[in-house]
Amino acid sequence: MALAATIILRRKAYYRALEAATGSNEITAWLRWFAGTAVEAQRRSRASVEFLIDKTRLLDRLRGQLNARQEQALLRVLREGPDGFAGGLSTGNYVTITKVSSATARRDLAGLVSKGALTKTGKRRYTRYHLAIPTRTVQPVVVRASGDVKSVEPA
Repeated sequence: MALAATIILRRKAYYRALEAATGSNEITAWLRWFAGTAVEAQRRSRASVEFLIDKTRLLDRLRGQLNARQEQALLRVLREGPDGFAGGLSTGNYVTITKVSSATARRDLAGLVSKGALTKTGKRRYTRYHLAIPTRTVQPVVVRASGDVKSVEPA
């Protein structure tokens, strides 16, 4: 599954490599591309498993310390994956998720920060909350003609 997802992420490069390989009977470049994609998929799988482990540790540590609203919001943010909400969780997002007042949302979010579940950035209306779980970025991988594996910055 991770390999297919990685190929989908790099769809344009897949078609370029495949087109280059079908133009001749030389498929070495395509095999190098595919090997790099397989290594990248392995790294993505590992990052996903590490996130699940971190998520489980966080929830185990917080068991019995959260109110129902905090738990509901935290589970919602965790469902978004390692990066949480794009741009971070705002007080407005929390209000929408839990159906509480802004004042209650601010108190609940402050509690999640003090318990180490979230980190806070910004001030006032620019305040955003992010998961207190480390993010693990996975760079695209290229296999060189020599067989060396190199991580590259995404294009």
